[in-house]
Amino acid sequence: MKKLVLSVALIISVLAGFAQSQNFQTHTLFMYSFTRFVQWPAEESTGDFEIVVLGDSPILNELKAMSEKKKAGSRTIHVSKISSIADFKKGHILYVPTDWTAKYAEVNAKIGESPVLLVTEQAPTANKGCINFVNNKDGRLAFELNQTQMGKHKLRATAELTRMAIVN
Repeated sequence: MKKLVLSVALIISVLAGFAQSQNFQTHTLFMYSFTRFVQWPAEESTGDFEIVVLGDSPILNELKAMSEKKKAGSRTIHVSKISSIADFKKGHILYVPTDWTAKYAEVNAKIGESPVLLVTEQAPTANKGCINFVNNKDGRLAFELNQTQMGKHKLRATAELTRMAIVN
């Protein structure tokens, strides 16, 4: 009986880990779409396309794997991690994981009105970035597009991105 319970627990933990990995693969697919369907100001269109992950998140490995295979237009995608918002120097996308949403005001203050796409992971209502990952009514991963935040950061979402998003 103990072996059965342990076997079931092991299977559940493996499946949960697989589901989490699959979820971050979906996050990464969306993130790649953002590189294609968000327009940055002209002065941000040279050099590598920078994606920065704040803190620890399983998405980091998925984004790095994606960056080895894909480009943002003709630009190389560079993915990096910072441990603190004070370490942020420059980037096109800043990914803010769930454990940083409580400090969103600090993140927002550091970024100011710079042309940085703030992407939050399951952010509560008060801590909205430009794009916020959410679960839709069917429990599937979706994203909200915050037009006010996009404008503040001098970014424009294409019509294709707007059609895919929950717009607020």
